[in-house]
Amino acid sequence: MSIVLVGSTSGSVTLQEPAVAGTTVLTLPAVSGTIITTGSPQSGSVLQVVQSVYKTYSSRTSSTYADTGLTASITPTSASNKILVLVTMNGCGKASSDTALALKLLRGSTDLTLIDDSIGGTSSSVSVFVGSSSINYLDSPATTSSTAYKVQFASVSNTAAAYFNNYSGTVNTVTSTMTLMEIAA
Repeated sequence: MSIVLVGSTSGSVTLQEPAVAGTTVLTLPAVSGTIITTGSPQSGSVLQVVQSVYKTYSSRTSSTYADTGLTASITPTSASNKILVLVTMNGCGKASSDTALALKLLRGSTDLTLIDDSIGGTSSSVSVFVGSSSINYLDSPATTSSTAYKVQFASVSNTAAAYFNNYSGTVNTVTSTMTLMEIAA
């Protein structure tokens, strides 16, 4: 037996019973929602996306890493899922002296990977504006708790300023971004 639902202006939807014995129940959402047609998401599916933007110009003269201010948090729906972290740091460079901008990615307080440690690096005292540095990193946090990711930066040689979010000397005109995507296992 089939049931045909006719649209109020046009079209129709046909519901057909499965060719198996027993009772099958399809529960429709009351007002809004999504009907999932499989028991679980397909492996590799994107389950949720979170993005963070940071617009503040920042510079550092120390080789000790400090938070950039770019951070984002996501709560995985399953401990077996992965998080794809996409980071783009814009307006990167160094002011002068023999230094460079260094960037690294962390999950909470755990170092995940070095994004770059020689942005704008030269063996001279010239000012170097590079532009952008980015990374795509697939992480396995193995948790269903809220998980924070952040970027830290340093000036490689302690001798001059290394910076990001600067565009041709004009402060606060560019944006750095972090996007987190939960990927089904």
